Amino acid sequence: MAEQAIRLRFLSGTDIDALGITKEDAIGAAESVVAAHGDGRTVFEPRTHLIPENGGAGHFNVLRGHVSTLGERGVSGVKVVGDFVPNYRLGLPSELALMTLYDPYTGVPLAIMDATLITEMRTGAMTAVGAKHLARPDAKILGHVGARGTAFSNVTMLDALFDLDEIRVTSRRPESREAFGEQLRAVTDTPVRVVATADEVFDGADILVEASRLEKPSPLLRTAAVGPGAFVVPYGTVSAVELDLLDVMDKVVVDDWRESQSGRFGALRAHVDTGRLSPETLYAELGEIVTGRKPGRERPDERILFWHRGLSILDVALAHLILTRAEAADAGTMLRYR
Repeated sequence: MAEQAIRLRFLSGTDIDALGITKEDAIGAAESVVAAHGDGRTVFEPRTHLIPENGGAGHFNVLRGHVSTLGERGVSGVKVVGDFVPNYRLGLPSELALMTLYDPYTGVPLAIMDATLITEMRTGAMTAVGAKHLARPDAKILGHVGARGTAFSNVTMLDALFDLDEIRVTSRRPESREAFGEQLRAVTDTPVRVVATADEVFDGADILVEASRLEKPSPLLRTAAVGPGAFVVPYGTVSAVELDLLDVMDKVVVDDWRESQSGRFGALRAHVDTGRLSPETLYAELGEIVTGRKPGRERPDERILFWHRGLSILDVALAHLILTRAEAADAGTMLRYR
């Protein structure tokens, strides 16, 4: 039998932008795959890190996952994303990513795509899904530290879910936080206040998101700032919270406990390493809540923390959504594989 020709679809960032994927699309895809994870319909391996000899300029994250509920046969995927904080000096995003999708029954590659937008949108979508189930429905003040690429999706997706009175933002560099404030004001009617410190951002906030880009651990989100009813999302690469943060929490939720234990990075790495976050102190994985196995928020005064590290299955879900839209529009470029 003659060998069958194999072609795959290449999608550039420009191709993906033209597809018009919305916040609602991303949140829906994220919630569906979280439910699939809760039902045991996904397979993924915790991320691995490739750390080149580059003087500490950055590292690569390698994420691998499979989602059985996508399409007729399920879809498998691998994403490689760089985490290079100094890239702003070169006019580049700090996180550049490439995604590949595969047929799980034959191994045939289906697509190669720029995954930079996927990384940004799936992060914001996961924050939003967590907030949908764990934040107070009447949350009014959003405090966000960090202005990197994922920050825009974080803030705008939360703004779409809640009737906010105020959005407060800050970041380390004044020019960065001011530009972020202007970027947000261009797309929302919610008042956006740019402040100089994390303390100002979090003071009295109902939703507290810590997405900083620290080079070494330093407490930006202080335990004392977490009031009754607060929803807290710490996910900076390097810890920016105090060690006693979990002591005031009524519930601690993660995206996946196995993933929470992996790697050398993460906002709550020290809490896992010291046993403060353990199977005994963990309330649930988000999939258990989305599928109704465990309740989410049960009281207005509960302090709830959600730590998500970025599951590969979210990348696969958003990449499959993008590929489906691209196939319908015949977007991108077909490449001869063999």
